[in-house]
Amino acid sequence: MTPADLLVQIFGTKKSADTRKAQRFFQERRIKVHFCDLAERPASIGELKRFTQKFGVEAIIDREAKRFADLGLRTALYGEERWLSILADEPLILKQPLIRLQHKVCVGVDEKLWKEWLA
Repeated sequence: MTPADLLVQIFGTKKSADTRKAQRFFQERRIKVHFCDLAERPASIGELKRFTQKFGVEAIIDREAKRFADLGLRTALYGEERWLSILADEPLILKQPLIRLQHKVCVGVDEKLWKEWLA
């Protein structure tokens, strides 16, 4: 498969330096990037499940996010389905970027893993 055949999906916000770093990484390697700006359109619960199936719901929650504190979630103890519902409604408490290339998923910046995907 050539780089031109690949499409990477990146969920994040334009303000996120890590999201921009991920976009730049794939664009420099001529991989098509479909950017989903979470500030404009939240990820669906189905999309979020792709990440939680591999990493668990805790791995995609950004507990350091200002929005997380604003919502008073610091002491919240919810099950996975409730968290998915909250994350779909409040995408700014997701760790960024969330990256998907075909069936492979990644949370955050991991250039070593991305290079393995493209090898």
